[in-house]
Amino acid sequence: MSGILYICPTPIGNLGDMTPRALDALRDADVVCAEDTRVTGKILAHFGIDKRLERLDEAAISTLTPRYIRRLLDGETVAFCSDAGMPGVSDPGGRLVDAAIDAGVTVEVLPGASAGVTAYVASGFACPRFYFGGFFPRRDAERFAVLRSLSSLDAVLLFYESPNRLADSLAVVAAEYPYRRVAVCRELTKIHQEVYRDTSGAVSLEFARRMDQEGVKGEIVMVIEPPTDQERQAVCEQASQDASLVAAQLLAEGSISKKDVAKELQRQFGLSRNQAYDLVYQAQQS
Repeated sequence: MSGILYICPTPIGNLGDMTPRALDALRDADVVCAEDTRVTGKILAHFGIDKRLERLDEAAISTLTPRYIRRLLDGETVAFCSDAGMPGVSDPGGRLVDAAIDAGVTVEVLPGASAGVTAYVASGFACPRFYFGGFFPRRDAERFAVLRSLSSLDAVLLFYESPNRLADSLAVVAAEYPYRRVAVCRELTKIHQEVYRDTSGAVSLEFARRMDQEGVKGEIVMVIEPPTDQERQAVCEQASQDASLVAAQLLAEGSISKKDVAKELQRQFGLSRNQAYDLVYQAQQS
């Protein structure tokens, strides 16, 4: 009979958020695997749990997972902890769970603290949908590409970010989403917890100032509100201006009919038939 893989959430800051079920699983385990043994070791020591602790981080997960699967199949009970929060969310635990399921091992996922969900609620952005994007990209080109791909998604956007990259990331958010509000949720559940919420431009300026003067510290979740009515109106106006230019250019070339110009505007800009024909008529008159 195979053992059990326990996925044990740990506090994102306040040790009082450790759940009784997670503590029981850690006590029952034959071995505790941890993304960082120093971090998990402090939790075990705080709660008086004496267990063998083994490192299973991003560098080791690919090579060591088969070994742990064999141990689970041989009947051992294994508990896995990430540095903080829910294992498997932007950490190597997901691959361990995937391999265990494929091998037919029983996996018990225990609910608990999650920085992303906590920040989603703390932001106050009232939308029943959210998109979790993990860690925000490091390079501006990739940041812009991600935000543009999500620009029409009617959901709160959540990203993890490091304090050293936060100011640069917020500058990109402000440039791409000038009409939205952003909440920077920092050090959640800890003594210096902060939820700083304002327009994207104001938040960008504030954390650029902090970075220049005293620096920024702590674990951070960047929360972006869904598209606003003002943003949708601006996008529609810009699309209409761009479509007018294209219509004028195509009509000036004289190579295609007004009907085909209208079809091209519908294809490129997602306009209705009537909107496209109105723009063709306006371009023709001008």
